[in-house]
Amino acid sequence: MTNPTVQPFLMFEGKALEAMNFYVGLFPNARVLELRAYGPNEPGPEGSVKVAKFNIGDEIVMCSDSYVHHEFTFTPSISLFVTSNTEDEIDHLFAELSAGGQTFMPLGDYGFSRKFGWVQDRFGVSWQLSLA
Repeated sequence: MTNPTVQPFLMFEGKALEAMNFYVGLFPNARVLELRAYGPNEPGPEGSVKVAKFNIGDEIVMCSDSYVHHEFTFTPSISLFVTSNTEDEIDHLFAELSAGGQTFMPLGDYGFSRKFGWVQDRFGVSWQLSLA
């Protein structure tokens, strides 16, 4: 067996571009690596994201807009875990990611991290933020 590649894949319904641009603008040195949109006469709404890739730190995250409505969305049981070396960065990420979303665990010392928080952003994606 070869060494497979594993990447998080976020499926949205019409919000993939907005979410990706939010994440890329929030994290230092993040950038869009690939963006393919639906064109005319393709199954998805023209201009919506067929597939995109962006990086956060060393990780590549994929996303798309599903043109099929599903009865499910993101769940907190899967989250993106972010470790930062600075308290200011954790505070900033927590504030930005929780705005318009939901806080599962406010920033605090939970024993396993001297500063940790768990949020779901306004797009429904869950984030665990930990101070290294």
